[in-house]
Amino acid sequence: MTKGLEEEVYTGTADGRVVGLSQQVKEALDGFHTEPDNRNTEFATVPHRRYPALCAEFMGFRRTLREYIAGLGPYTLIPGAALSLGDTSAFHISDPANPYYRYIRDTYGTNVVTASAHISIGIEDTETLMRAVRVVRCEAALYLAASACSPFLDGEPTGHHSVRWHRFPRTPARVPMFASHAEYVEWMGRQIAEGAMQNTRHLWLSARPNGHVAPHDLNRLELRVCDRMADPALLWGLTALLEARVLQVLKDPELDPLVQSRFSGEELEQTARHNETEASRLSLDAELVRWTDGKRLPARAWLAEAAEAARPIAAADGFEKYLDGLHGVLENGSVALQWMEQHRRGASVEAILRAAIQEAEARDAAYTCWGEFPPAG
Repeated sequence: MTKGLEEEVYTGTADGRVVGLSQQVKEALDGFHTEPDNRNTEFATVPHRRYPALCAEFMGFRRTLREYIAGLGPYTLIPGAALSLGDTSAFHISDPANPYYRYIRDTYGTNVVTASAHISIGIEDTETLMRAVRVVRCEAALYLAASACSPFLDGEPTGHHSVRWHRFPRTPARVPMFASHAEYVEWMGRQIAEGAMQNTRHLWLSARPNGHVAPHDLNRLELRVCDRMADPALLWGLTALLEARVLQVLKDPELDPLVQSRFSGEELEQTARHNETEASRLSLDAELVRWTDGKRLPARAWLAEAAEAARPIAAADGFEKYLDGLHGVLENGSVALQWMEQHRRGASVEAILRAAIQEAEARDAAYTCWGEFPPAG
């Protein structure tokens, strides 16, 4: 299957202070884009079938960005997915002439100034794509729990492991578990006509269908729930888990929450929203409700089960080894859990970020996508 990756990342200084450079980056480098706030820089790979090519392009973007901003001054990439040291009091608009950017600034403020990773999986058949979106929306909390790395905001702990997803304005507030492509097209048209959405890109939820001309011409599932991951191996692991799950959907026409769950469509939506709320609060320590049977279980246990179930599917398609990127979070907890433990032991938010920046710089510099597999360790 084809898969693509998109990253939104903060730029700033080695002490964790975020400095907006996206406009300069966009003007100087091909393939980089601005977000509404100048503190976020964005890049995305093209779709790839093989992981070595996907990894190489993604890491090429990261390294190019690191090299360019280091030439502008003492700048680096800032780990985390929220403005850990601030400043959330001001919106630094990257393009004041862009009316959509002005709308986002005026409507949402700095709640949207976050860093994230989006994972896309290509699916050509439209109704299969809609079914895959239903499955992934019901399980998106697992990906959030694994990737959560934003427990701080404005220099203080927030009580949430992903304050990014806690604050981010899901838009519209209620999105049905679409039973068909036709229902999705009709609903999207109505939202835009009523002003609940400004355009087809203004559908902000954990997972959505996307394509060349949304909502009509669709060709991929886009998972949007993840906090930005400094560790590329974790990103590969979640990508492999998602691809394996989509392959399950393709092979089993009955794999569908609207068919196999005892919950109604509205209850599925509510359960998915509840799970995302809990994952944003406690990441892998959260208790989630599984859509297949209504059982409550820890996110870490559900993620371990999902990874184990994915192994034979991934092995059959030659990408099983990439699931090894999940070992770290399953054994040690999410980055948010680790950072909160460091803070509990007396480390300041700035000290935690300084150490994380140094670790990420060393990891990105050493990383090589050898052959079929990520490097050991």
